[in-house]
Amino acid sequence: MDIFKPVQLFADLVTYQLFRIVPHSYWGDTINFFIYDVIKIGLLLIVINYVMATTRYYFPMEKVRDILIKRRWFGLDYFFAAALGVITPFCSCSSIPLFIGFVGAGIPLGVTFAFLIASPLINESSLYLFPAMFGMRVTVVYNLVGMAIAILGGMLIQKLGVEKYVKPELLKFKSRQQVEIENGGHKLPFKEQLKYFWTDGMSITKNIFPYVLLGVGIGALIHGFVPASLVEKYLSTKAWYAIPLATLIGAPLYANSVSVIAIMEALVGKGIPLGTTLSFMTAIVTVSIPESMILKKVMKWQLLAWFFGITLVGIMIMGYIFNAVL
Repeated sequence: MDIFKPVQLFADLVTYQLFRIVPHSYWGDTINFFIYDVIKIGLLLIVINYVMATTRYYFPMEKVRDILIKRRWFGLDYFFAAALGVITPFCSCSSIPLFIGFVGAGIPLGVTFAFLIASPLINESSLYLFPAMFGMRVTVVYNLVGMAIAILGGMLIQKLGVEKYVKPELLKFKSRQQVEIENGGHKLPFKEQLKYFWTDGMSITKNIFPYVLLGVGIGALIHGFVPASLVEKYLSTKAWYAIPLATLIGAPLYANSVSVIAIMEALVGKGIPLGTTLSFMTAIVTVSIPESMILKKVMKWQLLAWFFGITLVGIMIMGYIFNAVL
């Protein structure tokens, strides 16, 4: 069930009936994509930031943070974060609100990055559409390699100690005790708590949303005006550099996994190796210009470079594995 189907119907109504733009035209795809993604990501920002504000207030996040940092979990914390990313049906930009909530709650940075990588990488397409299109073997290998990339990427980020490159305002969260101290030592009434949660959540939402508009706007133009034939032309080579080329071509683009499936199936049908095709698709759904625009608001360029570098190298390794094995 697609919980965002009403949003898509609204985007279709505005684009094709109110604005009377021709369906599947360059501008039609661009405007429709922009309306849909702005509303979807905006709703996710509001809901997730409200939920995380509530969680920070009631849940002892300091204790959770200390447990995750001080105890030896042998990678299980990264596994659980990556697993959470698997079951959340978010694209690269849509997963950012939850990532922000984790960072603001004090969860270790590497663990949050395991989620940020896994959420778009292992998606509804890889779980439900791959078996019918490419068989169970490809599906299993893709998802196992995807989980490994997310977990190892998160571990490497944590090992690098790059917390100093997260914007400081995201690391400042108030526990229930701190809020009550500010209230004269008294517990906030229920109505005041609801108001506090809304204010706390909206402060982050308002800070991020202009970058959502900018990022999605760029992504919509790319989505609407970059023809599939152009991609096909440059990926048709079977040379060793095809996988890095496919990854770098896909990285700036922005689309969800379902919308990329048709292009991916066409590329494989034309004889392009599966690993090269997967590198292209994975780069699109995992990293993008819109995602970088939004993430730049919450982290400094050094951390952004590490994130994109680690993810892109992991995607290329995945491509080489598939071309070698399958």
